[in-house]
Amino acid sequence: MIQHVVLLSLVPDYDETELGQVMRGLADLGEQLEGFTAFSHGPNQDFEEKSADYGYGFICTFMDQAALARYAGDTRHHALGGRLVALCVSGAEGIFVADIET
Repeated sequence: MIQHVVLLSLVPDYDETELGQVMRGLADLGEQLEGFTAFSHGPNQDFEEKSADYGYGFICTFMDQAALARYAGDTRHHALGGRLVALCVSGAEGIFVADIET
């Protein structure tokens, strides 16, 4: 399994409705792509005080690398990603991604 962890450094005046729509779009994508098994999202609580710049995040769970590749290449993912870039500090620079194989 692969945990695709994404943290977002949102601009101070980000559009909460837009963020919610993008999260719903990603959840819908999870229901449509083979091997995309789970999706969760929410505010970063930063209990250890190590990631204060990233106030929100989401995790996608994939069966394997092939499923992650399908997601990464999907045009709907690209469109949703573009919308996220517009919400983040310095665009794509405001997005942290880690893929953890479990």
